[in-house]
Amino acid sequence: MLKSIQKRKNKLRAQRKARVRGKISGTEALPRVSVFKSNKHFYAQAIDDVAGVTLAAADGKKLGLKVNQEDAKKVAAAMADALKAKNIETVVFDRNGYLYHGVVAAFADALREAGIKL
Repeated sequence: MLKSIQKRKNKLRAQRKARVRGKISGTEALPRVSVFKSNKHFYAQAIDDVAGVTLAAADGKKLGLKVNQEDAKKVAAAMADALKAKNIETVVFDRNGYLYHGVVAAFADALREAGIKL
């Protein structure tokens, strides 16, 4: 029974992800910042969908951080530094099918506080 519940959750997240991705896209001037969270770590990357390349990334696993709001803010600070190094000030935020709540919202707020416009 647990497998069926997990399959349903994964299916619903995939539907939310497809719905969001149908509406937004990133370019070199206005990249898409996509987030991913597992049970242990939090990741973010800025993507140019036209060329299909990652412009900047921040990895909570490499920073030795876990998935909580405080550590999401640290990942956002690292992401903001990587974006500023590439002279990127404005991005499009892709929550990747996750609810805009908790660590995802904390990441977005910290990115705004670091000077990146979402």
